[in-house]
Formats: sequence, structure tokens, C-alpha cells
Amino acid sequence: MAGIMKIIGLMSGTSVDGIDAAVVEVSGAPPALAVAQLSFSFLPYDASQRARIFPLFDPQTSGVDRICQMNFALGEWFADVALLAMREAGLEAGDINLIASHGQTIYHSVEAESPVKSTLQIGEAAVIARRTGVTTVSDFRVADVAAGGQGAPLVSYVDWLLLRDLHKARAVQNIGGIANVTYLPPGDDPAGALAFDTGPGNMLIDYATSRATDGAQTFDRDGRLAAAGRVDEELLAELMAHPYLAQPIPKTTGREQFGVQLGADIWARARARGIAGEDVVATLTAFTAASIADAYRRFLPAMPDEVILGGGGANNPTLVRMLAARLAPARIMTYGDVTGLDGDAKEAIAFAVLAYEAIHGRPGNLPSCTGARDWAVLGKITPGANFGKLMNEGMVG
Repeated sequence: MAGIMKIIGLMSGTSVDGIDAAVVEVSGAPPALAVAQLSFSFLPYDASQRARIFPLFDPQTSGVDRICQMNFALGEWFADVALLAMREAGLEAGDINLIASHGQTIYHSVEAESPVKSTLQIGEAAVIARRTGVTTVSDFRVADVAAGGQGAPLVSYVDWLLLRDLHKARAVQNIGGIANVTYLPPGDDPAGALAFDTGPGNMLIDYATSRATDGAQTFDRDGRLAAAGRVDEELLAELMAHPYLAQPIPKTTGREQFGVQLGADIWARARARGIAGEDVVATLTAFTAASIADAYRRFLPAMPDEVILGGGGANNPTLVRMLAARLAPARIMTYGDVTGLDGDAKEAIAFAVLAYEAIHGRPGNLPSCTGARDWAVLGKITPGANFGKLMNEGMVG
């Protein structure tokens, strides 16, 4: 297709703090693909929404009826945010070519010992397409898993498109609920890239912050609580013995290993030892930084010259300071420093790009990063009212 596509990328991550929506213009074809951000919107989940989502992560509290109902309820919420993003960008549905919806991951089971490798994201795309009238590309992970991959990190291909450097090795470190890295060696060959989940990101920090503040705070704003605390080195050493950290790559993880269950166990053990709440937050912040640095030294071919931070953790100065100290002398930068795009919108933008690639019939995974046997076109296409127009104008395929 010639010309520019306007796409809304929607993302709800493992932190379950809300839905991101990035309105972008995408044009060209790899490797010279261009992305321009028009706007970024964020709609936080309220307490009742979070209370409906969180039980879905635990097989003991989910249930097929809850999953079925929440699949459609989340579709409605995603549609609401897409319509909000249009208004905030000064656009109408007729101006938008595609919506890209990652959905909400509720279970991800791709370990070697899994009886059946599988992943499940919900947030019904048919609801989004119906409510907005816009053709929706969704459910990006499953094609990579079907090809033998981990289904993550899927942002790696977009990282390579937008952030590779001919002369410098770069680590693109996203710190969401879970932290993941894309390693980009110097040069222009995507086969040299590596990617995997390094381990915990914000989830355990968020949990401890909520406990330390009796629910008054859902995250450690500006890292203030961690900055006021002291890292308990004994507890940190115990956390660094978590078996996931030594597991070979490719690998991914999620709430199954670093969610509420682990957070509750760490909190109980720490408080039983008399460790203050702010010290638990500080220690878990150090755990995220230490696990990232440990992953680099274990698995990357070489330490990077530059580390490019994105995701909510990039807004936590205490975490960034801890990470910079452990990764010196690497230069610490932000996604915005390099691309001019909003770092908070990074994953929403990435899925918009993957939708653009899918509608053109091009692959969106990097097998060297996900462990897939080969390249795969990612995403399921759900026609909206504009689908005929997309076809007639040669925008599909």
C-alpha cells in the first residue's frame, strides 16, 4: 500500500493499571518504516474493574464464566479508550484505518514442561470493531507460539526497526509489570538480535507499595517510598536465587511467577523479620534492577554501550539510579531520547506497527528473540465497517 495509515494501538499490561492508546501514522516498509505519534491517551482502571480482572490470573478464582464475560467487558473498555483517543487526537472513526489491540494477558504457559504451550489474551476484538467501526487487529502472541516461540517479547521487531544502530550495541529495556530486554548488536542484521523477559518489573514493587501504604498508593510514585527505605541485602540475595533468573533463554514470564502470590510471600517473610514497609519496597526495587543487570551479564553476547529505557519503570528515578549503578559505564537513555516518541506509549505504538505489518501480510516476530521456528504474521484481523474501503483502496495485503 502506498501512503500513510492512521492506527490506534491499545495496550493493557501486566501491571493492570489501565489502558494505553497511541494514535500513530505509519508508512513505508521494512527496514525503512516510519512512525509518527499523533497523540497518547491513558485511561486508568478503577478499583471495581481491577477487582474483576485480577481473579482471572489465578486458576483457582477465574472460571470459564468469568473469563467469557470479561472477554466482552474488556472489549467494551478497549473500545471506550479507542474512541477517547480519537477525540483527543481530533479525529473521527472515518480517519482511522486500523485499531491494534494487544488485549489483556490472563495466562501465559510456554515453558518446556507445559503439557500444551499456550497463551490467552482477552478483550473481544469483534466488540471493538463493532463499537468503533474500525477494522481491528488483535491477539498477536498466538501466531508466534504456534510457530514454536514464546509469544514474547513481541516488541523486539519494532525495537529493531526503530532503534538499531550501525556502530553501538544497544539494550532496549522495557520495565512494565514484567521487565523485558531486546539486545541489538551493532549493524543492520535482525538475526543478531536477542530478546527475553529479564524477570520482575513493577509488579512486586506495586504490590509492596500497596501493602506499605494500606492501599492508599497502587505504585511508588517517583520512587519516593523506595528512596526513603533501605535495601535489605539478605532478603535481596534470597530473591536473586529465584530459579527463573538462571533459566536459559529464550524465556518469558508473568504473573504466574512474579505476581500477587510471590508478593504476598515476600511481604509476609519480610515483616516477620521486622523489615519496615518502605524497606521492602526499596529491596524489591533493587531486585528489579539487580535481576536486569544479572540477565545482561548471563545472557547478552556483550554488555551494551547504551541502555534505552521504556515503560512505567523508566519514570521511577530510584529504580533508574539503581539500574545505572549496576550497568555502568553503559549510557542510560530513554525511548523518547532516541525516537522522539512517548516512552509511556512504547508498547501501544509497537502493537500499532505490528498491526500495520499484519495488514500488509508481513511477519512481525523475530525468531532469534522469541525462539520461534520461523517468521510469522502476527495478529487476527476482525473486519470493521471500513474493511471494504481498506480492500478497495489496496490497503490490505
